Amino acid sequence: MSYQVQPALRNKPQGHRSGLWGGVILLGLLLVMAACSRDETALPVDLSVREDVSIQPENEQVLTYAYLPQFSHTVSFQRHHLLIRYLEEQTGLRIRQVFPDTFDEHMRMVGQGSIDISFSNPLIYVRMAEAYCTRAFARIVEANGRERFRGEIITRSDHPTIRQLADRRGKRWIAVDPSSAGGYLYPLGHFMANGIQPSDFSEIAFAPGPGGKQEKVILAIYAGQYDSGSVREGALDVVADKVDREKIRVLAHTQWYPGWVYAARAELAPEIVTVIARALTALDNNNPDHRGILEKAHMTGVIPATDQDFNTIRELWHQVGTVQYRCPAGATAQARTALPGEDQ
Repeated sequence: MSYQVQPALRNKPQGHRSGLWGGVILLGLLLVMAACSRDETALPVDLSVREDVSIQPENEQVLTYAYLPQFSHTVSFQRHHLLIRYLEEQTGLRIRQVFPDTFDEHMRMVGQGSIDISFSNPLIYVRMAEAYCTRAFARIVEANGRERFRGEIITRSDHPTIRQLADRRGKRWIAVDPSSAGGYLYPLGHFMANGIQPSDFSEIAFAPGPGGKQEKVILAIYAGQYDSGSVREGALDVVADKVDREKIRVLAHTQWYPGWVYAARAELAPEIVTVIARALTALDNNNPDHRGILEKAHMTGVIPATDQDFNTIRELWHQVGTVQYRCPAGATAQARTALPGEDQ
C-alpha cells in the first residue's frame, strides 16, 4: 500500500518533519494505551516495518476520460480500462476514468471542464458541440465492422397485440433517455418517418436512475412492464445472461448513423488531443496486442473524425426537436486538430 503525503508537508525543514512524526507516534501510543481497559490486551505494533511513500509531482496533469453511462458503471469500466492503460503507455499521459451517473451529468461535466476526453453517442456529441464547442477528433468502427450503428425497436415475442410497427399506436413505449441516439432519437425518427407521432403513444417513458439504462429498458420489456422499448443495436447482448433471448423480438431497425465519437473539451491543448488521437487511430485489430483491447471495448478500430461527420444527426435532431445553438458557428470545425496523414 502507498500513501499520499499532503503537499503542505513536502517543503518543511527536516527538523520540523522529524518533530511532527515524533508527535504523531507519541499520540498513537497514547491512544492505544487509552483504549485498553483492565480486561483488554494491547496489540503489538512493529514500528520497524516500513513502507515506501509515493509522492507524485504536483504539476503532473491528470486527464479525465468518461464513457457516456449508457450501461452500468461496472460495464463502462470493464470495457475501457484496458484502453485507458494503453493510452497511458502510448502517450505518457496520466488518464483517470470518471463515471457520470446520467447523460445530462456527462454533458454538464464536459462543459465545466471536469471531463477532458468524452466517449459518447453522436447525439450527445452534437449537443455538446453546440453548447460548449466540444470538438470531435475520432470515431469508432463498431464490433460488427461498421463505421455506423442503429437503433432497435423491441417487444415481447408473445405480446398479444403487437405484430408490426403500426400496432404501436396507443401503446406504452419505454426508451433509454431523451439524449440517447440509438435508444431514442433514431427510433423516434423511424416512427415519424412511418407516420407515427409521439402523440400516438399512450405513454413515452425513459429508463429510471443512473447508469445501466439500456439494460433497464430490456428488462422492463422482458418483465412486461411496457409494450415496447428502444435500444441501440447490440444492447441485447449485454443482458444475454439475464433474459431468455427468445422472448424478446426485434420489431424494427432504424437507419444507420455515424458511430460513437471521441471528443475533447474546447480548452484542452491541441497537442494533447493530437497524441491521444494518434494512439487511438493506431489501434490495429490484426495486432495481437491490440485485439484484446478492442474486443473488450466492443470496437474493431478507431478512425479520424470531423465535426461535419455528424451533420446527419443534426438534421435528424432538427426534424424531431429544437436545436439551440450557443457555440459560435464554425467554432467546432476551427478547433479540430489535424490527425496524422491529414492536411493541416
